[in-house]
Amino acid sequence: MFFKKLLRKKDEYALLLERVIGFYPHQVSIYKQAFLHKSIIQNTELQSFESNERLEFLGDAVLDTVISHYLYHKFPKKDEGYLTKLRSRLVSRQNLNNLGVKIGLKELMKSNLERASKSVYGDALEALIGAVFLDKGYAYAQKFIEDKLLQNHIDIEEVVQTETDFKSRVIEWSQKEKVSFEFQISSNGDNNEKLYIAKLLINNEPKGKGIAYTKKQAEQTAAEQFYKEVIK
Repeated sequence: MFFKKLLRKKDEYALLLERVIGFYPHQVSIYKQAFLHKSIIQNTELQSFESNERLEFLGDAVLDTVISHYLYHKFPKKDEGYLTKLRSRLVSRQNLNNLGVKIGLKELMKSNLERASKSVYGDALEALIGAVFLDKGYAYAQKFIEDKLLQNHIDIEEVVQTETDFKSRVIEWSQKEKVSFEFQISSNGDNNEKLYIAKLLINNEPKGKGIAYTKKQAEQTAAEQFYKEVIK
């Protein structure tokens, strides 16, 4: 009787996953790990590597590859800088977190957090992608990302048209929080291939770094890094 109940629960969980990912999973235990936040590990017999962080690491790489491939073919006349910037918007912490909530990861998440952090569902989404990759392979992971996420929940044209001035947002945040900020600029290379390195200092501590062929873009990249990791 115990084993019948256990199998029935497992089947029910697999069916719940199927509604989220669009196909019936094989190795259910991998998906359960994808939703196991590190906070649940504390005061248990579980080891740190049993949380979803390793799957998140894997899923992040798969997501970047699929998004890069998708954008490469969707925008055949755009340069590397444009594609990189667009990919950055699509895989931002805020965007991934919103996607995680939209597809129902709140229902699956296991954590001891009193309040979910700004990235917990985005991290879980990356871990889920890692689980799909291990369970079904790259083609299924690609299908999940393109069909379930990009086609159903993201308006690419809207993302393209949305320009975000991260430097202005960081300045506004710094003024509101009453902290000091400064961009330190250095460069290397000759005049033909000069690269600018911008370091964002918040209260004299390095919080963001950007490298680009213009000072303005280097500052924007440094501000974007800080904005996505701290402010959002």
